[in-house]
Amino acid sequence: GRNCSFLQETDVIQKQDESCYCYVQNRTLHLQYVWSTLQVKVNSREMFRFEPISEKSNCRNSETVFEFAACAVQIFWKPETSTETFISIKQYGEDICFKIQPFKTEPYTVSVTRQMLDGKLLFLFVAGIFLSHFANSLSRSTKFFYLSGIILGVVALLVFVLLTLKRFIPRHSTFWILMSGCWMSSLYFLYCFKENIQWLWAEHRSYLLGYFLAVGITSFAICYQHGPLTTELSITLFTWMLQLTAFVLIYCGVTIPQVAYAVIAASLCSKGLSYPLDAACHIGRKMKNHFQSKKLVFKCLTEEEYREQGETETIRALEELRSFCRNPDFPSWLAVSKLQSPHRFADFVLGSPHVSPAEIKAYDEEYGIGSFFLEEQLFETKAESEQDDPANSIHEEDEEGEDEMHERISFPYATELL
Repeated sequence: GRNCSFLQETDVIQKQDESCYCYVQNRTLHLQYVWSTLQVKVNSREMFRFEPISEKSNCRNSETVFEFAACAVQIFWKPETSTETFISIKQYGEDICFKIQPFKTEPYTVSVTRQMLDGKLLFLFVAGIFLSHFANSLSRSTKFFYLSGIILGVVALLVFVLLTLKRFIPRHSTFWILMSGCWMSSLYFLYCFKENIQWLWAEHRSYLLGYFLAVGITSFAICYQHGPLTTELSITLFTWMLQLTAFVLIYCGVTIPQVAYAVIAASLCSKGLSYPLDAACHIGRKMKNHFQSKKLVFKCLTEEEYREQGETETIRALEELRSFCRNPDFPSWLAVSKLQSPHRFADFVLGSPHVSPAEIKAYDEEYGIGSFFLEEQLFETKAESEQDDPANSIHEEDEEGEDEMHERISFPYATELL
């Protein structure tokens, strides 16, 4: 019912009296405008009042909760007073109407320009895709948990304080009622901050930076005190919250809602298909390894091969030891001071055998054929075989008891004699 001027692209309008303006959306979909926005700039040398006009005057006629929240914000929102303001209009959003009220008879200019690639929308869309893809791994990251706590404390301070004081609220119903109120208040403050971010940054930059610094440090301290998430239930809930946030970012990052719905549906389908695909890839790797793998063949060494390998490895190890001892960095004086036969060690380093002929002869006498060690092993084997035959020992127990006792007593003396 208002006599408003309709804005179009590349319009530049100059007026000096109170007037209202509307931009009616073009309903024809074009994919090249998926990240495109219209920038409406109003500037004047004198102060003027910018007042948005809502088509729905009664909030009870709102169809969804978001429409009701937007209507309530419009009721409580006061008109902005400044000399310059900007409006960003999405290509396929709702129709926008606003009124300009100059305080003095001074001309003001309303200009409309198109921005084909809005950096804010593209950043929101890419952030949503990234968060949706890596939500599972990010929910288990300690650094991302602390970063999320800091962001939540700065953006939604009331929600962060309520989560911190959750243990002091005995009833769950009371907690959820308070949580709903805190979220609504946080959304209202976010809307106010979004509309006045340029004015706040220009006029109260020091206070804004102080708020970010103080709340960020406090949020990090509280998150560090409570520690990261440990239970699977809390990690799963955090993952779902990240995915929901990613879908909101994707929806807000494009101007065409149908594109946002398609990307969200594709993301959900990819999440659902990830488990069968992982299972199929695992089975494929198993089958590939089964057909390509070769069985290991173990070959046992003969006694001759074992002796040859032992001699070869012993000679190689002795040569490595000689080369190490000839090294200039080898502490020769320290080694000589701890040896009982320094001359023999020197002969070994110069190439002499590590075993003397006397030692070889003593080894053959003790472990060679006809040696004391071999005879002792033979006698012990015979005694064990006689003890393991119970039937023979029971049969001869009555007839040869005295002879067996005589052999058991005389055996140690025979061993010493051998």
